Amino acid sequence: MSTSSARRWSLIAATAWLCAACGGTAESTPAADQSATPASGGQAAVDDTLSQPNVVRVAVGSKDHTTLVAALKAANLVDALANPGPFTVFAPVNAAFDKLPKGTVDDLLKPENKSKLTAILQHHVTTSALDVDSFTDGQDLGMVAGGAEKITKKDGATYIGGAKIIASVRASNGWVHIIDAVLVPAK
Repeated sequence: MSTSSARRWSLIAATAWLCAACGGTAESTPAADQSATPASGGQAAVDDTLSQPNVVRVAVGSKDHTTLVAALKAANLVDALANPGPFTVFAPVNAAFDKLPKGTVDDLLKPENKSKLTAILQHHVTTSALDVDSFTDGQDLGMVAGGAEKITKKDGATYIGGAKIIASVRASNGWVHIIDAVLVPAK
């Protein structure tokens, strides 16, 4: 891919995020699993079983992230996160969603709550590729949704907000940090 093509795709991804904002080990699965592919056939529909998986494919390949993948589909964010990025995604495990008050996830997945779901999901993404060693204690990390979360380092562990980073996976378009809680944006 030429430098101008890469820049163009990065600009498209950034534009998609801005438009949307306005309104442990993980294993990858072969790209033939189209369960995260929307009918539109965007970037996520590219059949690539040879390259390093992007952040979406990392989530799709993890049995611990089925709730997150369902939410990404409901918010139509699969293609945006399949683009070149770079992205750092803080990916709550299924058990993190289970900690939310009963009925919260089902309510957020309803079409009429798409904008609220999108804002919450975008509060789990920053537009840089940051490995866990890049974070410093007390750092405020700006999220795509516009808010920020504080990084804390304690007893050899790294936390974002109140969520512990329990594993990290390098993806072709950034990093996926697996966390044990859902980050809820401040109101």
